[in-house]
Amino acid sequence: MAICPGIHGIRTVTGKGKRGGSRRLRGRGVYLLPNLLTTGALFAGFYAIIGAIDGNYERSAIALFCAVILDGLDGRLARLTGTESDFGKEYDSLSDLVAFGLAPALIVYEWGLSRLDAFGWIWGKAGWLAAFLYAVSAALRLARFNADPPSTDRRFFEGLPSPSAAGLVFGMVWLGAELGWSGDLALIGAGLLTAAAGLLMISHIPYYSFKELSPRGKIPFTYLFVIPLIFVMIALNPPTVVFVIACTYAASGPVYRVWRWRRRRARRRAADAAAGARSGAGEA
Repeated sequence: MAICPGIHGIRTVTGKGKRGGSRRLRGRGVYLLPNLLTTGALFAGFYAIIGAIDGNYERSAIALFCAVILDGLDGRLARLTGTESDFGKEYDSLSDLVAFGLAPALIVYEWGLSRLDAFGWIWGKAGWLAAFLYAVSAALRLARFNADPPSTDRRFFEGLPSPSAAGLVFGMVWLGAELGWSGDLALIGAGLLTAAAGLLMISHIPYYSFKELSPRGKIPFTYLFVIPLIFVMIALNPPTVVFVIACTYAASGPVYRVWRWRRRRARRRAADAAAGARSGAGEA
């Protein structure tokens, strides 16, 4: 391998070393199965965007529902098979940005927020700003997730995960398209819900991650009944059940945070009362 000085002291590699490095780079490859699922989620997100442009919002919502399932499987499959890689993590983030950031924002805008300009120019701008707030929040959340060191408490996410936020938005569109929501309150509610989903993504509110449910580990016996029951309910009425599940999970974070704050306050009060009682006994 010949090494020669480059311009301004920068060393460049020539000859066999350079060709060997190229061969090593080409020979590294990527793991097939988890990245194949990630590609499927990316395709579903792109397909949802095309469906929204064509005005088929139900098809778009179903595509994003498939993207949520594929996104949940690729990471678990990589951990289960020992095929985790930096490439897979970065690719998964880019796929999530399309499927759970751009696609839901475009779908909800095409479905309802674009019609807010009928109430005046300020409402029209508020509509696309709500969609943009959601999209940029998804990008910021994914960037924060990649940049921050792994949390020591794997039980919780920091902020609403982007697939759950997407479920909140496309679940609303799916249910609204089926029930024919088109009134003023429905459109304003869609804008508020979209903005709220974006803000929850970049918040520091803890959300249960379900990472303790490992395919290799044991689960409570009742889960064997609850999980199939959820699938049956989704099969009976997909848009309603998906939207209810998404709303319940989105609300669980703030509810848990308030409960934890109240519990800490009660403990502090009990500790202060105990300290006061000991102080009074000492003075006596």
